[in-house]
Parts: sequence; structure tokens; C-alpha cells
Amino acid sequence: MRIVTLPGVFRPRPDSWMLARHLCARMHPGAHVLDLCTGSGAIAVAAACCGAGPVTAIDVSRRSVATVRINARLNGVRVRALRGDLFAPVAGERFDAIASNPPYLPAEDDALPAHGPARAIDAGTDGRVLLDRICARAAEHLRPGGAVLLVHSDLIGVERTVAALEGAGLRVDVLERRRGPLGPLLTGRAPMLEARGLLAPGEREEEMVVVRGAVASA
Repeated sequence: MRIVTLPGVFRPRPDSWMLARHLCARMHPGAHVLDLCTGSGAIAVAAACCGAGPVTAIDVSRRSVATVRINARLNGVRVRALRGDLFAPVAGERFDAIASNPPYLPAEDDALPAHGPARAIDAGTDGRVLLDRICARAAEHLRPGGAVLLVHSDLIGVERTVAALEGAGLRVDVLERRRGPLGPLLTGRAPMLEARGLLAPGEREEEMVVVRGAVASA
């Protein structure tokens, strides 16, 4: 699979491929898939390459939407790329699978950046501004038997994600936990994370998790 990114668009990282692998492993041919906070469209394109269709990818960035279209064409698949705030462009639509690798880095304040590279990574002081919104609304956009799959760092609270999805009526599983060194972005914010108690003094590791919230079949 070939993936390119226009300047300023989030480049897929190991957590992106971790999520894509779980999505494709649990997806049936012809599944309706939604990729939120898509960035380069890597997850959406991976789903389409694995037989999903139709596939929709959403991001607030115009360059992201253009990048998704380029990558879909490079890989010979069809992806509907839409610009907008999370579920707004697909109001009233339901999907068999929703996947998201949203911005989840704790930032200096809760104001989300309106432009620039920080828009792809900053997510408020607790790193959950976008994640919590997705957890709260995913169920209303899932078909019977559908599921939402989310990837994020344990530094922002796996239990909080599980509780949020369960509170929305979903059955929740943690599909994978992978421990490793902090990435360069979080490493640069380590002193701030230590001051907030999100990292122990001197700790420089995190656990990446994939969390699944499923609705019961009809």
C-alpha cells in the first residue's frame, strides 16, 4: 500500500497500522466503514484494500481531504473524503465499523488549534477532547452488530475510554496493548506530563491500546 502526505498532514505511525490491522481483521467484505480524524487516509485506504465498501474518511483539514483522495487513487480504491467536524458530515448515516486514531496529545490548554501541524496532535489538557466526543456519539452511527475501534496512549486513560463507551451502551474489549518508548512528540512534553501526574518522574514509556466498542446484533 502506498501512502503519501501533503505538507502539514499527519503521517501514519505505528499506532495507525496497529488500528488498521485490527479493523481489517474484523471487517466483512462490503462493510460500510468510517474513518474519523483520517489524516492521510491510511486507515480508510487499508479498509478499502481489504474489501470494505463504501468507505468514508473525515477530517477538518482541507489538505487531509486532498491527501485521502490522492492515496485512494494511488492504491486503486474508492474512498469518500469529506471535510468537517467528526460526525457532522455524515449526520443520519450508520456504519458497520468506525475507526479513529484521533489527536490525543495533552496540550497546554483546552483550545483546539485551528490550523497548523498541532491540529493533528493536540487534544486539550487531558488529551481527550476529541476522543470523548467520539465515544459519546459513536453508538448512534453504528449499525446492529457494528463496532467502533479506537487507538490511543494509556497516558490519557484506558479506563476512561472503556467507561465512556460502556456508558454509551456498547460492549467493550481492549484488543491490544503494546508497550514501548514514548514517541518524540510525547517525549518533548514529558516535563508537562510529569507535572500533571500523567507520567511518573523519569518515566519515558507508554502503552498503546486498541479499544473496541460493539453494539449487539439485531
